[in-house]
Amino acid sequence: MSPLHKRTTEWVLLLSVILLCSLIRFRLREMPLERDEGEYAYAGQLMLQGIPPYQFAYNMKLPGTYVAYAGILAAFGESATAVHLGLLIVNVATILLVALIGRRLFGTTGALCAGAAYAVLSTSPSVLGFAAHATHFVMLAAAGGFLLLLESEGKPGWLLASSGALFGTALTMKQPGAAFVLFGIVVLLAVRAQKRALAAYLTGAAAPLILMSLLLWRAGVFDKFWFWTVSYGSQYGSILSPWNGLLMLAGNLPGVVGAALLLWALAAAGLYTLRGQNLLLLGSFLIFSFLAVSAGFYYRNHYFILLLPALALLAASAVDAMKQRGWGKPALVAVALACALPLAYNNAYLFRMSPAQAAATSYGQNPFPEAVRVSEFLRQHTPNDAKIAVLGSEPEIYFYSSRHSATGYIYTYGLMEPQKYARRMQDEMIGEIEASRPEYFVYVKSHWSWLQDERSDTHIFDWAQQYLAAQYEPLEPHVPSGKLIVFRRKMDMSAQGH
Repeated sequence: MSPLHKRTTEWVLLLSVILLCSLIRFRLREMPLERDEGEYAYAGQLMLQGIPPYQFAYNMKLPGTYVAYAGILAAFGESATAVHLGLLIVNVATILLVALIGRRLFGTTGALCAGAAYAVLSTSPSVLGFAAHATHFVMLAAAGGFLLLLESEGKPGWLLASSGALFGTALTMKQPGAAFVLFGIVVLLAVRAQKRALAAYLTGAAAPLILMSLLLWRAGVFDKFWFWTVSYGSQYGSILSPWNGLLMLAGNLPGVVGAALLLWALAAAGLYTLRGQNLLLLGSFLIFSFLAVSAGFYYRNHYFILLLPALALLAASAVDAMKQRGWGKPALVAVALACALPLAYNNAYLFRMSPAQAAATSYGQNPFPEAVRVSEFLRQHTPNDAKIAVLGSEPEIYFYSSRHSATGYIYTYGLMEPQKYARRMQDEMIGEIEASRPEYFVYVKSHWSWLQDERSDTHIFDWAQQYLAAQYEPLEPHVPSGKLIVFRRKMDMSAQGH
């Protein structure tokens, strides 16, 4: 086989893998949104209405993913299907970027192996790969920054600035993206020893953060942004000790690896085979990717998406090393087997389950399907400008119903955490709901929507019991909702309000 024919065949194989994974995502595009997706979608929906982040929806995450969601909703419509079509495009773009990095380091075979490995790893229930989490958007920007960092060697400074801008954009998507900004700095100083180039890189990296801050300041929400992302964010990030984080890592990692064990083993072998500049380059990328996963020591399954490009590139390194030893065909067989195994193991989820069944498999007793039904009821029984209150962490209800929240507290996790702002946050949420006097109130009974433990302040539950009993009436069984109990303001109270 000629070199040209071989390269063409490898690209065709990679595109076939991308097409397969994309068809799987397309088949499951109607999965109900989980709560993080609901948060991003609601914030994006508000942005399309001209309402800036942190004004009607509070959260500690940086707003880049909100902007990305607003673009997706503008392009495809305001629905769960639109969100997942947007994720499909983001995933394909990231696969191609990882493949191009693999080609830059290990040739066309490296592109095939890295791209295919990332495609399979990211299209996996074990990392909640079908939910459009911020981690997908972080890695799209970070992979683009990595590729430009490689391409910038010996090139004009604007390429380095562009690389920095993409890494900075990764940070605006979510705070763990800061690890990739640091990765770029290490590459320039330790791998390339280019101190002079650092200024161009840092200028580019700072640009998205400065622009974001100026826009939030101009919108009049910078103070809220600072409280939620810095003041409260630092409290949230210090709740778990490193030891508890290590225990969480040990508990979650086997499930994350799952049927992709051979791909992880190939990555481990690839780390062993690294030499010279590639050792510094991919070794540091692995370290900073793991630091990104380790933010706050929570080690949730979808956080590991931040590690997957590094694993895919290390797997490509292993194949390249085998190829150099004359074991090219066995290496490709090993990659094919490693990629096929998780697809075969998860075949029911990927190829046969309905979107609702797949969601139930991933999220168990979380009330995401109920949120769709309750939201439809609220949409039908309230005017377009109505405000509703959800006591729990189910912001997807606001998105589905296209109704504004009566409070900026779209999550109640922070109210239950052992952190110094918890009681203040409860009082603020209570005050905002009482001031808005929403006609409908949704009370969430799911533990996963609260994460209450023995250290939690229960003041808000005492208030809710009294407030609902005095001013609202439950609509069950007229609105069968499982873990979501819908209340309507009593008619006599409404009359008094007028």
